[in-house]
Amino acid sequence: MATFRFSVNGTPAVVDVDPEMPVLWVVRDVLGLTGTKFGCGIAQCGACTIHIDGNAVRSCATTVADCQGKSLTTIEGLAPAHDHPLQRAWVEHDVPQCGYCQPGMLMSAAAKLSSGPGAMKESLEEHICRCGTYQRIATAVTTAAKTAGGGQ
Repeated sequence: MATFRFSVNGTPAVVDVDPEMPVLWVVRDVLGLTGTKFGCGIAQCGACTIHIDGNAVRSCATTVADCQGKSLTTIEGLAPAHDHPLQRAWVEHDVPQCGYCQPGMLMSAAAKLSSGPGAMKESLEEHICRCGTYQRIATAVTTAAKTAGGGQ
């Protein structure tokens, strides 16, 4: 066991866990933020995506030791009022069906929001949506980019 310090959604966090523990389990089981989902456990599906220092990362394959001194953002911290341009576009275009993969997709797209819809769509290419709502996701990404001023 070791002690790690970082911030999560703007709040300082101190945890005493195994250094090899995936940050996914720290966020979900230790800190109680269950919006980030476990999908595959091998960084392939994208359900566990969070931001670390503003970059989208797969939390199932990132150890808590890698997060020491960094700033983490989970889906709960993306926009506490649920009014992020992507969240609004997801609702407007009725994107989720089961919704399980959506937190990871939102976090990946949000990391690229200022780069426009092309970069956001590219960031989602390696995400898996078992419900197959890809067309609605693409439409929502385009809407959010326009709303945020990052797209054509």
